[in-house]
Amino acid sequence: MSGAIFLAGLAAGVALAGQQPAPQAAPPPPDPAVWWAPEIPKPPPEQDPFQGRRLRPGETLVPIDNGVDPLLYRLWGLQPLQSQLIKPGEMVLEVWARPATGVRQAVIRVTVRRDGRAFVQARAGLGCCTPEIGRRVDIDAELATQQIPPLKALVGAPMWSQPRSVVVDYGGGAVEPVCLEGVSWDVTLLIPGQARHLRRACDDAEVGSIAPALAAALSAASGRDARFDAMFARGGDFSRQQRAYDALIASGGRLKPGENNRPQPPAAPLPPEDPPTVPTRP
Repeated sequence: MSGAIFLAGLAAGVALAGQQPAPQAAPPPPDPAVWWAPEIPKPPPEQDPFQGRRLRPGETLVPIDNGVDPLLYRLWGLQPLQSQLIKPGEMVLEVWARPATGVRQAVIRVTVRRDGRAFVQARAGLGCCTPEIGRRVDIDAELATQQIPPLKALVGAPMWSQPRSVVVDYGGGAVEPVCLEGVSWDVTLLIPGQARHLRRACDDAEVGSIAPALAAALSAASGRDARFDAMFARGGDFSRQQRAYDALIASGGRLKPGENNRPQPPAAPLPPEDPPTVPTRP
């Protein structure tokens, strides 16, 4: 009896197997012409504040010499600073933070446009040990109107006349010790016709010499992503470093050009004036 049941089940299984649909053919490969011609959406201004400007007759890009290769900007998801076409009344402030111990890095770029809008692009991640940036955090946001005047005031700050690379002279022949811990900073100011780059190590007085720029950039980026804020325990507070720099100057100390100091990049012809655009909000 059991044998008959087994044979009946086997026969039913064979019958069902015979009713299975035939495998479908693989889809045809994509059209090569269509593959290379997709519709590329225009990024929002938070991700590309200048939105693909192109050089016109008489315009020249400002030379940038801040030690950051254009391809490195791409890895961090930013338009290279070398390709940013800036108009009269605009500015870009960029800050790189590199801890002396570890592979964590961060970059903050604040852009002020002549139409009255301003944007912050901030990135944090691990700059080792793969071709891409590990655990990258992206911030792309528009700044509030009240945050713009302090940024514009930075353009005329005396810090930009300092040497690009410095050592701290405390007076009497005493100089700063070698920096083994803390954060080193690279700050670049881009305005029409000129770029200024300053590099500061982790000595408080040295960092304090560029405290206004650091405070402005960190304040613009802080409070938008907890993972980014975790890298900067004090946020945009550089009051301790500012006090150290003020005390240095008050005591007769100064910042001297360092051994690696170089001239600032050359100026470029100012772009021609054209009427400002009316603010638009996509």
